[in-house]
Amino acid sequence: MARLEQVITNIVDIFLEYADDGGKKRQLNKDEFKKVLQQEIQSPELKDKISADDIDEAIELMDKNHDGEVNFREFCRCVCVLAKCYYQKKTGKGCKRVKGKEEEGE
Repeated sequence: MARLEQVITNIVDIFLEYADDGGKKRQLNKDEFKKVLQQEIQSPELKDKISADDIDEAIELMDKNHDGEVNFREFCRCVCVLAKCYYQKKTGKGCKRVKGKEEEGE
């Protein structure tokens, strides 16, 4: 499998694994989302920058429908933000936190 295909299948598989609630809603609650970040991010450069407050803030920012859970679309936004931060760090531009409507404008 090509690298990009592997990334796409990994994102879907990780979400489904942690959001497995018997096939009902397939959403991540706060504890499940925290578990994803703790277990699926091993790089110290990313892991050390994620605090409990960051998780709360991330869920609040991602949870566009305000149901207290993260659906697949919202999860993909999170992965995209992490990828942007990694890209910016790797290219020396730094990672800027965005909030609310500023994020949607990117």
